[in-house]
Amino acid sequence: MAAESAPSTPLTLPVLPLDDEVVLPGMVVPLDLNDNDVRAAVEAAQAAARSEPGKPRVLLVPRIDGAYASTGVLGTVEQVGRLADGDPGALIRGRGRVKIGAGTTGPGAALWVEGTRIDESAPDPLPGHVTELVKEYKALATAWLRKRGAWQVVDRVQAIEDVSALADNSGYSPFLTTAQKVELLETADPVARLKAATRQLRDHLAEQDVAETIAKDVQEGVDKQQREFLLRRQLDAVRKELRDLNGEEQGEESDDYRARVEAADLPEKVREAALKEVDKLERSSDQSPEGSWIRTWLDTVLELPWSERTEDVYDIRGAKAILDAEHAGLDDVKERITEYLAVRKRRSDRGLGVVGGRRGGAVLALVGPPGVGKTSLGESVAHAMGRKFVRVALGGVRDEAEIRGHRRTYVGALPGRIVRAIKEAGAMNPVVLLDEIDKVGSDFRGDPAAALLEVLDPAQNHTFRDHYLEVELDLSDVVFLATANVLEAIPEALLDRMELVRLDGYTEDEKVVIARDHLLPRQLERAGLAKDEVTLDESALRKLAGEYTREAGVRTLERSIARLLRKVAAQHELGERELPFTVREEHLRDLIGRPHHVPESAQDPAERRTAVPGVATGLAVTGAGGDVLFVEASLADPETGAAGLTLTGQLGDVMKESAQIALSFLRSHGAELELPVADLKDRGVHIHFPAGAVPKDGPSAGVTMTTALASLLSGRLVRTDVAMTGEVSLTGRVLPIGGVKQKLLAAHRAGVTTVVIPKRNEADLDDVPAEVLDKLDVHAVTDVRQVLELALSPATNGAAPEVPVAA
Repeated sequence: MAAESAPSTPLTLPVLPLDDEVVLPGMVVPLDLNDNDVRAAVEAAQAAARSEPGKPRVLLVPRIDGAYASTGVLGTVEQVGRLADGDPGALIRGRGRVKIGAGTTGPGAALWVEGTRIDESAPDPLPGHVTELVKEYKALATAWLRKRGAWQVVDRVQAIEDVSALADNSGYSPFLTTAQKVELLETADPVARLKAATRQLRDHLAEQDVAETIAKDVQEGVDKQQREFLLRRQLDAVRKELRDLNGEEQGEESDDYRARVEAADLPEKVREAALKEVDKLERSSDQSPEGSWIRTWLDTVLELPWSERTEDVYDIRGAKAILDAEHAGLDDVKERITEYLAVRKRRSDRGLGVVGGRRGGAVLALVGPPGVGKTSLGESVAHAMGRKFVRVALGGVRDEAEIRGHRRTYVGALPGRIVRAIKEAGAMNPVVLLDEIDKVGSDFRGDPAAALLEVLDPAQNHTFRDHYLEVELDLSDVVFLATANVLEAIPEALLDRMELVRLDGYTEDEKVVIARDHLLPRQLERAGLAKDEVTLDESALRKLAGEYTREAGVRTLERSIARLLRKVAAQHELGERELPFTVREEHLRDLIGRPHHVPESAQDPAERRTAVPGVATGLAVTGAGGDVLFVEASLADPETGAAGLTLTGQLGDVMKESAQIALSFLRSHGAELELPVADLKDRGVHIHFPAGAVPKDGPSAGVTMTTALASLLSGRLVRTDVAMTGEVSLTGRVLPIGGVKQKLLAAHRAGVTTVVIPKRNEADLDDVPAEVLDKLDVHAVTDVRQVLELALSPATNGAAPEVPVAA
């Protein structure tokens, strides 16, 4: 190198640019002369060499993205000839680093610059840490070269003693990036350069180790899969031979299940569980009973609609029109479904379909008497929402496994009714009607109502686990509608998870509309009659609803219409009646007999229940809705009857206590009320509730019993048109009760015109239909004295009261 140029001697050299390439001192590189810049630099160097001794010299400068580096490499043109592919080329050897200066002029078309050689000498002798660095680099380079099988290069690297030459030798490494090579080129200090080269080589080896580990793992996985594939094919061949040997037909066995599971759109955890079961199936023998259990389980999992969902219909007005067309009344339920759809639409518009892993399902409890349309309402809700509908009958269910499913270890195990309902619907978001949820029982097999707690809890049912499936099932998008007749029969914890909607029965006007628009067309079709052959006048429908039936729902009304149409059809077939025929009010008695429920106000005054003192009309709520309840009281003969209180009519403990309170109040306040309370001391008091076969309980008959006893003692009749309800305290306060709407509907059906209710129940009148309130004179009272003033008829002038005496 000293012969070429002293370190401090200035140089004037043609520039040979290297695009995105770097040549370090000591490297020998072939360059293609077809490149204009390369050819111009080589020709300029050759022209300059004619007047100077030695080989032509060029300056190799990296050109990165069009910009030249600040340091280049002095190169000598060793040979000009042909490359291996036949193109003209030049062989150039890097000699040393040159600091690039200003541009200058020279022969040829190349760019000429001035430069200064950079001193690259290392300290002599080498410090200890540099010697260790040299050993480390050689060890790393040897390890890398051995992995590549370049044994002949290992000896050459080991023979290099110069620190600068050893560091520049890394320029041959193919794994170095252009930026890393430029870093080595511009680092003048040979020790620092060797440190950088050692670091780069160490990092590459570490990356290579990780890559080799990954490749090894991948290869082992591929080998395992290939081995497993081969073994499975061999197993299939053995099974085929066994089937042929035993004369069995070849069927689709476990090999088909794996393909079905992999092809099915299952959630990730469900897929993993299914593949584990397929592995068990493939390992089990054909005679093993476990195989049939696994096949049944896999069939159940594959038949469930894990990713199927129906699109909700977000036409809110259209949904409301469907509900109105299919059901008359029931405004509370219709409003709730309309609200639900409106919220679902807004959530969908704002991308909030799934929040916290939960979707926007709903859980409603429809509580009301039989025949008001709770079950049919479920189908209408599904129709309005555009969803599938499934009904799950829970009446009489006593086994918890009916809800959660059986463990797979049992023979004949099946999933629970909830999973079967989802499977039947074919979608993960149906409307599921849990019918008669108040009729669920419990015994030694468990409590199904407790199993329903998770199903009907919006905070839990997105991870519902059936005992049979043992995988999570998302029920958060299901709309659950639970129906019940008696609210008290539903466990409190279960009721707390549902939104309560009461269906308290229909008014007479609503029954007429339902009969005209829904019941009559359906029964005409079932009777084989055309719409224009038989028509029912509105007066006939009203009499059917008011006097032939007395119920909260419309089932008995529909049966009466069916009986009426059957009678007309039979008369026509016998030639006794011509069609078309219009049924009017006066035809009803001849066709289906006399009315069964004549209002008390329509009876002869002498035949009314309240025609004698000691009988009062009360209001009650039963499983069939609201009803009118009569209370009868009598005094025993002082000579033959024993003193005390006798209660009959199959009464509960609460109602018995209400009778004791009523009697105690009259005894303590009789003088104030001008009642002959002396009769209560020595004579027995008997209170009876007719319809003795029907169990009765509750505090709301307190005012009715007090009024009946007051009527008995005073001899004043209770007004026929008055009915009452309310709890009585020992001080005579009238306390609030429940079921006001149902009781007022019952009073309206029975022809009562005046109703007495507690003052604190006055707010409940908002739930009563306006057409019913218009026909009732409702009095809200706070004290039993007000009840007596309203309910008792004026006393007869000078006449002694006629007190009924018990036989």
